[in-house]
Amino acid sequence: MRTRGWFAHIFHRFPASAADARAATRRTPSSRFDAESIAPSTTCGPRGPSLPRLGVFATTIAGVCALAGTLWVIAPAAWSADGPLDEVPAVRSFLREVESRHGLDRAWLQGLFREARRQQSILDAFSRPAEAKPWHAYRKIFVTPDRIRRGVEFAREHRAVLERVTARFGVPAETVAAIIGVETFYGRYTGRYRVIDALSTLAFFAPRRGSFFRRELEEFLLMLNEEDRASADLKGSYAGAIGVPQFIPSSYREYAVDFDGDGRRDLVGSVDDAMGSVGSYLHRHGWREGEPVAFRLAATDPGRADPLAGGLRPERVWGDLEEVGLSVAEADPKPLPDTPVTLVRLDGARGTEYWVGLPNFYVITRYNHSALYAMAVHQLAVEIRRGGESG
Repeated sequence: MRTRGWFAHIFHRFPASAADARAATRRTPSSRFDAESIAPSTTCGPRGPSLPRLGVFATTIAGVCALAGTLWVIAPAAWSADGPLDEVPAVRSFLREVESRHGLDRAWLQGLFREARRQQSILDAFSRPAEAKPWHAYRKIFVTPDRIRRGVEFAREHRAVLERVTARFGVPAETVAAIIGVETFYGRYTGRYRVIDALSTLAFFAPRRGSFFRRELEEFLLMLNEEDRASADLKGSYAGAIGVPQFIPSSYREYAVDFDGDGRRDLVGSVDDAMGSVGSYLHRHGWREGEPVAFRLAATDPGRADPLAGGLRPERVWGDLEEVGLSVAEADPKPLPDTPVTLVRLDGARGTEYWVGLPNFYVITRYNHSALYAMAVHQLAVEIRRGGESG
């Protein structure tokens, strides 16, 4: 399936856009972020029983170390914030580990990171993800008349391929279109940052999720080595997501498919491969063909609903909600009592909204671990389907 040279081909064939589609954590398709600090594991200055005896001096030293700990473990005194990353001790250690685990060429790795740079704008974008917004503000970004209209056009333009995606993976055309619409406005905005810069910046300089981005950086290096080493300048989102569907490197390697039959898995230049890969991803994560995604509850007493609100995973059944008098506003067919569900509470423009998320809702959150994201995809998909039916 993989052919050396394809990565360089797609990079020159379809350069990345000058702007990211949105500020989001993503990307993610498919990754459970683990919050962590990049502060050093060793303690700077006195610790334990000796600290009280040293009094103000020790406290001052400890405070300085708490502020500077991240910097001293990452960078030597001579390294500047815009310098080459191959001079950073933490990066050097990482590269030695990657070389040892996978037998990659040391000179090639060092050359890549001699050109890689820390980007402050990436850290700035990372600090303000769209998922931090309330639902009514988040919805205004992604479920808009323009995005709906373009989604209807996209679905019509690619109807034949989307029908093949549905036939092979069981995922509706409108859901595939909606994910691509939310991710990159149907391929218009695929990112402006060098992927190696984005992943390196977040792996070694972000205040959280460092281990996740180090794993993705390692996956990206493996992808380059397997496909085409010459494509290190490939561009993507500030979080290192790639192409029309914004796959992070681990998802690219695991779930991308060649859907246009040209022998390459090309998520940058081939919309067919992008659509097929979205279908592949959702299918592999348990999409239930023919089943709905979510229902909105009818007018609800918060006192009955709030105690049942849960996380992303459907760990209750519909019968639990019926027992306390909850009902759906519109449902055809009505959920069966043993249908797995989660109750989602959203801050709507006109007050609290309660939604019942079904197993396919959870599958969408495997693409981006956010109820807001899954709801935006669901509602955009509904509007795309309606537009296609009315047109």
